[in-house]
Amino acid sequence: MKNSKLFFIVFLLLATFFGFAQGGKKLDKIIKRDYQIIECTISKMSDKTVEYSLPGETIQISLDVSQIAKIDFASGRSQIFDVSQTNNPSSSGSPAIAASEMKTNTIAVLPVPYLNSDTQESSEEMAKFAQNDLYNKLLDKSSNILPLTVQDLRTTNSLLHSAGIDYKNIDETPIEDLEKVLGVDNIVAVKVSYTINSGTTATTYNSGNAKVSNDNKKVKTNDVSTTTSSTQVYYYYTIYFDMYKDGSKIYSHTRKPFLAVKDGWMDSVTYLLKRSPIYVKK
Repeated sequence: MKNSKLFFIVFLLLATFFGFAQGGKKLDKIIKRDYQIIECTISKMSDKTVEYSLPGETIQISLDVSQIAKIDFASGRSQIFDVSQTNNPSSSGSPAIAASEMKTNTIAVLPVPYLNSDTQESSEEMAKFAQNDLYNKLLDKSSNILPLTVQDLRTTNSLLHSAGIDYKNIDETPIEDLEKVLGVDNIVAVKVSYTINSGTTATTYNSGNAKVSNDNKKVKTNDVSTTTSSTQVYYYYTIYFDMYKDGSKIYSHTRKPFLAVKDGWMDSVTYLLKRSPIYVKK
């Protein structure tokens, strides 16, 4: 009888233990590059994506590895994803990024996202053009930003390309990682957002001639009326201008150009640059 009671108690304890263990099941944690943490159960991983499900759900969600900084697995193992080798995630203990040799008092110009806020489409051509324009503005005013020197644009773009960073994902990359990838302690980051509207104007021109009869009594007139129309395109920009030093934001300003013309953003970039803390009037 005593043995039966003892067996029953042990059985209850074991059942309680296993029930608690299943109810308190540990979850995997995905830490994204924007610092969002996702608690989930990872079911599949590849060199491009990670598939997971949220607690209490069976739907599988796919996440690009380029958005992931680290995964803490329920087993206790961790995996860090290298921004310079997004197709070859590194194991825990390896450096998070491939750092370049640091060049102090050096500023790098990032690619400039050039976004149509209506369609959410970015232009690669304009992103490069805007980056090049800002780079040349800094070079032209190099005497006004001493002791800073401007990192060569080819060097900047080559290092970013090797790290898998471009105008599409530049906003998703932490500034500390960008400084390490580029090997600089100063960064200028600009973003151009715009919408386009158009308007049509019509102009009417009147012309005519008069003919007098031989008896000077009758007057004949021939009137001609011409109407021409033209379409004017208006560009409404918002310029986001940020500067960083040693990982900290030292200047941030937003500006909308006064004139709604195609190149209006360029004047705004110049205006903000001249009022930034790195610029010294001479």
